[in-house]
Amino acid sequence: MNNAANLVAVIPAAGVGSRMQADCPKQYLTIDAQPVLWHSVMKVLAHPQVTRAVVAVSATDPYIADIQWPTDKPVDLVHGGKERADSVLAGIRHAIEQCNADWVLVHDAARPCLRAADLSQLIATTLNANQGGILAVPVRDTMKRATGSRQIAQTVDRNALWHAQTPQMFPAVLLADALTQALAAGATVTDEASAIEWLGQQPLLVEGHADNIKITHPEDLALARFYLTQELS
Repeated sequence: MNNAANLVAVIPAAGVGSRMQADCPKQYLTIDAQPVLWHSVMKVLAHPQVTRAVVAVSATDPYIADIQWPTDKPVDLVHGGKERADSVLAGIRHAIEQCNADWVLVHDAARPCLRAADLSQLIATTLNANQGGILAVPVRDTMKRATGSRQIAQTVDRNALWHAQTPQMFPAVLLADALTQALAAGATVTDEASAIEWLGQQPLLVEGHADNIKITHPEDLALARFYLTQELS
């Protein structure tokens, strides 16, 4: 694959983040006086091969207009949907129709600790293989399968298990088609890779780092602040 392919980042940011128990959606909580979303977007735009970002937000979002993006790369806003997959699809369609995207790099709005080296590895690996892939880390802990009453049913072999992360990178038209078909069929789409898997394809796993956390619970925000102060690369 030509490394000059137009690569556009898509960031779904229409969620409300109810598990954070905060006064605003988690992507607008601040770290070093900037929203989590700002950090996440700037991390992907810092890569020289990412040409622009498309951020999918709620139609009634009262916060996004206050964000200033210190970059010469465009940051486009589109209206997201009820579910993450709907927002991602809206962002990809904009990236294809308005930005002529060849590939899309989908990244969580609440994942601000992405390492530059991991992003570079993902981009290089997928472009060189001409095949979509995701950042992920191997499972290190002992895994248990539970019964309905939260008793241990069995210990699961962890050797082939990975924790999926973002970014997840795929050819733009392929991912748009996969999401469209999977959603129409009522398939469970938990991330972009699952839509591609639904088509029968096998995305690549590109090993990243465990500090690329997604802010989901209140204690995650303090941990993200710590990781960002370390400026890990």
